[in-house]
Amino acid sequence: MVSMDTTHTQALIGMLAVLGLLALMVLPAVFGIVHDRRIDRQLRRAGACPKGPHTAAGPSRPARDAVLRRTARAA
Repeated sequence: MVSMDTTHTQALIGMLAVLGLLALMVLPAVFGIVHDRRIDRQLRRAGACPKGPHTAAGPSRPARDAVLRRTARAA
């Protein structure tokens, strides 16, 4: 029967600690890559969407500055 002595136990603990630190450093990068890919996919999908008649003609409401000028003249 093979038993683990102190050296083997310390080596196993050290290896698990290194793998745990590696996972802590790699996981945020993986999450960032997944997030970027999702955003890219959403942008591609939005760019491929045909434009409706209300977006081709311009904004549906006047610019804020124009509204402020009208209220200033009325006063």
